[in-house]
Amino acid sequence: MMDITAAAIQFTVQQGDIAANLAYVREALARVAAQGAQLALLPEMWSTGFAYRNLSELAQQTDAVVAELQQLSARHQLVIVGSQPEPAGDGRVYNTAHVIDNGRLVTSYRKLHLFSLLGEDKAFKGGDGWCLAETSLGKIGVIICYDLRFPELSRRLALEGARVICVPAQWPKPRQEHWRTLLRARAIENQLYVVSCNACGLIGKLDFFGMSMIIDPKGEVLADGGELPGEIVAPLSWETMDTWRAQIPCFNDRRPEVY
Repeated sequence: MMDITAAAIQFTVQQGDIAANLAYVREALARVAAQGAQLALLPEMWSTGFAYRNLSELAQQTDAVVAELQQLSARHQLVIVGSQPEPAGDGRVYNTAHVIDNGRLVTSYRKLHLFSLLGEDKAFKGGDGWCLAETSLGKIGVIICYDLRFPELSRRLALEGARVICVPAQWPKPRQEHWRTLLRARAIENQLYVVSCNACGLIGKLDFFGMSMIIDPKGEVLADGGELPGEIVAPLSWETMDTWRAQIPCFNDRRPEVY
């Protein structure tokens, strides 16, 4: 496998305004492609935000948005990952991440863990499977926001061969240190790359801190988006990853028969 370049597109999601969010993403994808990115990650619920009052209606437009993302993916030769609402058929919606590879919808992942503290479990329906996408860039795992607090999900993806885990999120203040610590932990314990993309700015009543990050298998932060809208880009080296795994062979030393 050849090394790749990953990007995260951090912005203030306009709640309920698909046209505005899509316009921003169109321009941002062109910018990261011009910087050599091959993988581009968008925030959680990037097209609509958590617009609970009309989320079901907004979800009806997701297919059209995905179709445009497929065109943008083909135009810029990108693998694009980001989550949007998907109709669940029972009055609720799924929080679904789509993985699009050079114009082709490869797979999708429905968020497993719903953040009950903010009522996600009332408006959303949880998924029932994990996601490892076979892409032109290699095997990419996907988790969404709150999923980050459940390490067994990321470990399953690593055991199945993920070399990158993508984490689209809307993770608000004041839990910045949890975000940073958990992202680094997932990278360190699984000895793989973590590419995360968080929203930033005031969205509804919540204030988001951004801090989208690209983290290497040692847990070193290669790029940090800070608190303002913008894009981060960093190279991912498979040789570096494989060398590190050989130096500290955690996967060979596991004792799954005990735990």
